Amino acid sequence: MPVRKRAGRLSAWLLLGALLIFCVVAGWKGVRLFLPAELPRSPHEFEVRAGASLRSIASEMEAEGLVPDAWSFVMLARLLGKAGAIKAGSYEFTSPISPWELLQRVTRGDVALAEITIIEGWSFRQLRKALNEHPALRHETTGRSDAEILAAVGATEASPEGLFFPDTYYFSKGTSDVQVLKRAYRTMQRHLEQVWASRAPDLPLASPYEALILASIIEKETGVEADRPLVAGVFHNRLRLGMRLQSDPTVIYGMGEAFDGNLRKKDLTTDQAYNTYTRSGLPPTPIALPGLASLRAAVQPADTQALYFVSRGDGTSEFSETLAEHNRAVMKYQKR
Repeated sequence: MPVRKRAGRLSAWLLLGALLIFCVVAGWKGVRLFLPAELPRSPHEFEVRAGASLRSIASEMEAEGLVPDAWSFVMLARLLGKAGAIKAGSYEFTSPISPWELLQRVTRGDVALAEITIIEGWSFRQLRKALNEHPALRHETTGRSDAEILAAVGATEASPEGLFFPDTYYFSKGTSDVQVLKRAYRTMQRHLEQVWASRAPDLPLASPYEALILASIIEKETGVEADRPLVAGVFHNRLRLGMRLQSDPTVIYGMGEAFDGNLRKKDLTTDQAYNTYTRSGLPPTPIALPGLASLRAAVQPADTQALYFVSRGDGTSEFSETLAEHNRAVMKYQKR
């Protein structure tokens, strides 16, 4: 056999062998795209940065052990037409996952959600502290004044107190705290608009904002839902008669950090903007974040003749129509 023919056949066999090896390797790589792989750790968090290229995302996945190799993941994304569909965000994986499933997750945008619970009765200062300490939020309000924060959320009110609805809010990790505040503000505005539209006739309240102020006082006066309409009824009766509200929580709020946990007689007689013992009508702003029950009570008070109430010491209140009855209740529940 001529040498040239033998060399040609050898080259053909080498080419065929190389092709077979390539097919085996490519086939194995293809199979691995659909095989769930153990996570390096569980849960495993992975961040897709905004604006990152497909290659850089795949390389980071390979470096963190999420995919066997970046090239296969890139090719899979391109073959499926999803090269430009990967969504930025923080993802969390808790069980073995294949590259194919991983691609579905990041193109659907199944980001890991964090949460923050805003508590009924919190002041805005307490809300800011909770936001500043939340590790999953991007802190854009740090160092900003209250006025700057109000402008950022689109609020028109002069004070941020009471404007943010207490609830649990879910968000993607890395979300700005401003976005959470915007949602809480809009939620409060929606609830306030709804309850104001359903208000009882002839209320001594001139605006939804005054209803918000009263709701915040009710929120701080009692945690018992059944008592809230009765507390509201007392305050409405007092407002109609021109009596001062004489609410301890408003005095405490006005004292700010000077309040040491003990409310004294001199505190009740010392005039300040939120002292409803020395000033008539409602205080200038809300004093806390009211929940929905307090908002409803503020505009739908109980039909009562009571002008006074005092805590029984178990969370509930004793309501009285006359000062003499009230004094007896104080002796019974407060001075026993």
